[in-house]
Amino acid sequence: MRPSVAAPLLAACLLASAARAAEPAPEIQRPPAKAQATGVVHSLRQIPEACARLEGAFTGDAAQPYRYSPVRTSPQCQPRARFVDFDKAKPSVAAGWKLNDVIRVPNAACPSQQAVVRVWRKPGSATPPAADGQGQSRIYLQDAKQQAAGAAQAPSLTLFAAKLEIEGKACR
Repeated sequence: MRPSVAAPLLAACLLASAARAAEPAPEIQRPPAKAQATGVVHSLRQIPEACARLEGAFTGDAAQPYRYSPVRTSPQCQPRARFVDFDKAKPSVAAGWKLNDVIRVPNAACPSQQAVVRVWRKPGSATPPAADGQGQSRIYLQDAKQQAAGAAQAPSLTLFAAKLEIEGKACR
């Protein structure tokens, strides 16, 4: 490498590694997932409180080598949390968000490449009521109406957001 190119390249690498070093440790620690073949849709993560799961697949397209999307798990499921768009929510530790999970999925067709999905969580103030004598959390309509009338604002739900990044070199 020529000296004029090496210095900016080294500075960019150091800046990227410093940004990753500043990232908080995720709440969930997990090893990398099993390598996935191109075109095979797989589950990345279940988020039961949001009635969703994250599904992804390697596409084989150089412009967008991996895609993922949240999928509703069941029409009967009643969510206690929401999955929101990462770009609109702009999660950060300063805004009360927590890095919940880092999911790494290697590409079976290209071992030098992996998809990395970072899942962020913002705890809400809504909590289920304590269990009764039968071990069930019950909300009675009249009690809920009285509580809502006396509250200045409704309790907030927990929020989840995820961001996809591709790490490593693309294969030809």
